[in-house]
Amino acid sequence: MNSIGPPSLRKTSRSLPIALLRAREVVMEPVREMLGSTGVSEQKWRVLRVLDEDGPQEQTAIARNACLLLPSLTRILKAMERDGLITRTEDRLDRRRSIVEIADKGRKIVLDHTEASNALSQRLTDEFGEDELRQLLDLLNRLQDISLR
Repeated sequence: MNSIGPPSLRKTSRSLPIALLRAREVVMEPVREMLGSTGVSEQKWRVLRVLDEDGPQEQTAIARNACLLLPSLTRILKAMERDGLITRTEDRLDRRRSIVEIADKGRKIVLDHTEASNALSQRLTDEFGEDELRQLLDLLNRLQDISLR
């Protein structure tokens, strides 16, 4: 950095936020293509994946696990319930909360796309390398534990 004059920003090619966004697009573009014919957005896909993997859960847990803001998730769940992809039931312990579960129609979408999703993962592993991908995921998981607030 130049000590004379105003400070400068890090070049965008070495900016972590921009690098993460660029990498996300590389990974998500084929996922969007895979989902194109279903009418399921990547956000709905993440909700379906979380519910299929972790089972019925409360909306706050879904928002956290699917990386969605709670207000957005509320809107998404309404549409998914209308489309028969999920069901919601009242929490027996706290009637103000609802428990969300994947419906048969939502599970079918996951099952119908499992092979294609696994093929995309395998292509990424083949291209990037198994050890490097494992290391990247470990580093990204560590990064999630850091608070910059």
